[in-house]
Amino acid sequence: MYELKDTKNRYAEFCRSENLPLFMQPWWLDIVAANNWSVALIEEKGHVVAAHPYLYSRKMGFRIIHQPEFTQHLGPWVTADFKNSKKYLSRKKRALQGLIDQLPEHDIYSQFWHYSEEYWLPFYWRGFQQSTRYTYRIKSLESEEKIWLNLHENIRREIRKAEKRFKLSIDVDASIDDLIHVVDLTFKRQKASLPFSRESFRRIDEKLAKIGKRKIFIARDEQDRIHAGLFLVWDESCAYYLIGGGDPLLRNSGAMSLCMWEALKFSSRVSRSFDFEGSMIEEIEGYFRAFGAELTPYFAVARSSSQIVSLAMAGLKKNKKLKNMALKWLVSIR
Repeated sequence: MYELKDTKNRYAEFCRSENLPLFMQPWWLDIVAANNWSVALIEEKGHVVAAHPYLYSRKMGFRIIHQPEFTQHLGPWVTADFKNSKKYLSRKKRALQGLIDQLPEHDIYSQFWHYSEEYWLPFYWRGFQQSTRYTYRIKSLESEEKIWLNLHENIRREIRKAEKRFKLSIDVDASIDDLIHVVDLTFKRQKASLPFSRESFRRIDEKLAKIGKRKIFIARDEQDRIHAGLFLVWDESCAYYLIGGGDPLLRNSGAMSLCMWEALKFSSRVSRSFDFEGSMIEEIEGYFRAFGAELTPYFAVARSSSQIVSLAMAGLKKNKKLKNMALKWLVSIR
């Protein structure tokens, strides 16, 4: 058995050799989870062949395996070398079963898996459940011209309107507080609070800025009013729209479409693909699709100790407010 530090070092080597996605990289997990994340590893002949990073925490008395804030997916990853084997699924099955065995005891497991992982049967056989969710992706950012041509006409019209009628320009030197402000306005319009703490987002932004892996796009008018903004992260394989928002009083200016267009142009210079990271909300799904993105399914995998959760809910039954808070929290960790 390896010490945690050695385990993480071996995982880092696996990430480099297998080219794992951004959100599964050790440097990302260090930024969003500090030292609170861990990883299960499976080895064959001294080489790591499968891994499952995770965040392990306790909330409201529950032991939870989930994923850190701002992390769009985690889950298991099995070496591509298995695909060259005639016993590909047999080897993968054993590896995934081994990863499950290494997970710490928990009351709740809840993770979004990377879209490339389609084989979850070993988890099903161990009592996990799966629901299918969707994101939208542009698989190739080979040229700005092709990206523009693939935009639906309504998006191109919104971009022209933002530039010509509303005289908007994109500020890429804006502060994180400018972005937080406009995102907060978006949630307030929906009578909701920010789903993250300002302090944690500022800390994550500072660390990402130092390593040159984030960019903020803010649309301003000639009166210096902020209309919309978004936060982009990337590696050489994919750029991700992490979060964004717009001023509800200025929402008809086409500002968000302009921000997205500028983000796509920038992404084509630093990465090979683009992921809109959602959405399951009907209006947002249609908007993302209009950028010429392709529907891509991914798995939400979960398991809970139903007896423990049921007992907890029963204990809250007499207090409606606490029960609603608990239910909201249980949904949020997924």
